Amino acid sequence: MLEQIGLNVGLIVAVLAVLGAFFSAAIKILREYDRGVVFTLGRYSGTVGPGLVILIPFVQQMVKVDMRIFAEDVPSQDVISQDNVSVKVNAVIYYRVIDAQKAINKVSDYTMATSQLAQTTLRSVLGKHDLDEMLSERDKLNSDIQQILDGQTDAWGIKVSNVEIKHVDIDPSMIRAIARQAEAERERRAKVISAEGEAQAAQKLADAAQTLGTQEGAMQLRYLSTLQQLGADEGANTIVFPMPIDMLGNITRSLTGKTSE
Repeated sequence: MLEQIGLNVGLIVAVLAVLGAFFSAAIKILREYDRGVVFTLGRYSGTVGPGLVILIPFVQQMVKVDMRIFAEDVPSQDVISQDNVSVKVNAVIYYRVIDAQKAINKVSDYTMATSQLAQTTLRSVLGKHDLDEMLSERDKLNSDIQQILDGQTDAWGIKVSNVEIKHVDIDPSMIRAIARQAEAERERRAKVISAEGEAQAAQKLADAAQTLGTQEGAMQLRYLSTLQQLGADEGANTIVFPMPIDMLGNITRSLTGKTSE
């Protein structure tokens, strides 16, 4: 009698276990950010979710795909710039799955594939630019890398939304060379600005001299203005009165005429 009861209990436990496994395989619950790629006898039969999903056990299988945005660090890459400067560059990319079916069926591991593609694209794009452009035009480089990645991952159902270059590390010896170059560039610009200022001042003086020479009465007004400034100076003991050349000429001609008479 006891053996019969034990057998019945064991049978019930086995049936419950089978039913539990059946329902576990048949009933799935997907979160809001999840999608399920369903295969029926190995063939793709649709994308489901979110919410309650019922599958046919042992006939249908489901692969769950996270549709949220991923932030993937791109390991530091050795890059030689167009002006032959060796730098180490790392970045971060932001991407998400927009087509779960493509992400599962078109590529074996879309996360690894996107990361590897980001590394090669980073080296390829930055290698076409000078070091100055890497340091000063990051927004443009970020946009270029993002567009290239987005175009190549579109076939995988991946959308690359943003790329950010984090660090551009330069060898210390190159930093010193760049500092010397920047100092020389500042000196060059200072000399150019000084030369341009002298040229403008010379041009203004030439214009002023031409005006004084051609405008009647301008020299006399300038003469009187100079005398006024000299008289206003405190502690001035000696005043030199400049005399225009034409005035001296008139005086000389007058004296010469009187002497001849």
